[in-house]
Amino acid sequence: MTFQVEVCIDNLESLHYAMAGGADRIELCSSLALGGLTPSFGFMQQASRVSKIPVYAMIRPRQGDFLYSEEEIESMLLDIDAAAQAGLQGVVFGTLTAMGDIDMTHAKRLAERAHQHNLGITFHRAIDQCRDFAQAIELIAELGCERILTSGLAPNAEQGIAVLKQMVELANGRFAIMAGAGVTPDNAQTIATTTGVTQLHLSGKTTRASGMKLIAEQAKMGNQDLDDFIVPVTATATIAQVVTALKSLS
Repeated sequence: MTFQVEVCIDNLESLHYAMAGGADRIELCSSLALGGLTPSFGFMQQASRVSKIPVYAMIRPRQGDFLYSEEEIESMLLDIDAAAQAGLQGVVFGTLTAMGDIDMTHAKRLAERAHQHNLGITFHRAIDQCRDFAQAIELIAELGCERILTSGLAPNAEQGIAVLKQMVELANGRFAIMAGAGVTPDNAQTIATTTGVTQLHLSGKTTRASGMKLIAEQAKMGNQDLDDFIVPVTATATIAQVVTALKSLS
């Protein structure tokens, strides 16, 4: 059995670390602290130039829910165009109705635009906020997605093992179920062997100190609780440990 490890990143430094750790694919985001938002066009272009592995861009215009207005959908369509123009391999999106079903009207428009550009599609963790995941899987199957990223409707993938196993059975080989949220070197094997998933998703986040000599702590750039002189980055060792753990199952 062949496993794939996808790493979500929100800076170019982490792209190098993820590749060095043996990642198979990148989910390119901005603002991972907010769950991942659409990366800038410049970030997409530079990632395309640098990456030796497929890069999928998150298409999520704001934080919060997945109930999008027409204006937001139009913005997402343009971002899909940008991902294609930047030379990326795929996109990641999800849309819901107010009642917690897949918004197929919007999702089909996004999927059709991606298909026009020959971009792969991952349907993201919006499914974890659906009222009926079995119905959602059948609807997502109509979109031509390659995979669904999910924690099994739980706070993390380890807690969602029972549902993840059901999802794999429901997908029935039509597309992959990719387990994400809280995946670590310590639980990757357990998640894979007990659910049947062959793709796992993680950030492998650590931090590094800023290279600034002047530490101007009096002026915060955003949330007052965040340290502007600590930079979140992907830990190469964490990614490598997950990759090694899964290879031992192959």
